Amino acid sequence: MSHTTVTAAELDLTPAEMASYIQHTKIDPDATRDEMIAHAREAVTHGFNAAMVPASWLPVVVAELEGTGVEVATALDFPTVGVMTSAGKAAEAAEIARLGADQLDIGVQVGWLKSGRYDDFREDIAGVVRACGLPVKVMLELPLLTDAEKEAAVELAMEAGASFLKNASSGQIETANPASVRYLVDRAREGVRVKASGSIKSYRQGLELLRAGASLLGTSAGLAIISDSGDESTVSY
Repeated sequence: MSHTTVTAAELDLTPAEMASYIQHTKIDPDATRDEMIAHAREAVTHGFNAAMVPASWLPVVVAELEGTGVEVATALDFPTVGVMTSAGKAAEAAEIARLGADQLDIGVQVGWLKSGRYDDFREDIAGVVRACGLPVKVMLELPLLTDAEKEAAVELAMEAGASFLKNASSGQIETANPASVRYLVDRAREGVRVKASGSIKSYRQGLELLRAGASLLGTSAGLAIISDSGDESTVSY
């Protein structure tokens, strides 16, 4: 399912209409086969942009979503980013593509960036892009970076072929906010879009992020958001 790129600052969506911008996420380590199938079916029923699932469940979810128009997304070097080797990331990316994923989110080597290893940081991302041939969304972990490192990370990610820039991998790093989205939107080259991620819990929060220029929202609270029942007590990663 292709999503609509947000261009209007005063975008106005109903909660149900927001579903087409949401990557419906379920990455619980104890999720069962039946739960993953139910998650995929929710994505179809409600018209979510994609089902975001662990790569280990791709065969099940890809089969369930075949022909529905809902895309399948997964992530690597995640939830703790920067712990895989570059060769390992590229190999896993190739396998993820073989298993039928449509999109891939990846962690980055924050420590390499902070150590001035800019070429290695870029190549780590580029190796994944080359290996999978899928749209790659790069989790930049903005709160962990200095102003200069943020600027470098954005440019290096785009040089490496990133299709999307992400503010963070999860709410443990940053609660998605309009300021971070606008920061990335203002620096994104033509054709590069922004995905907001991290503790997105409510319809109002989602609307603010889309109005700031995000094209996608990554959240495990999709059902609460599209029913406008999400609040601060809602659990979301």
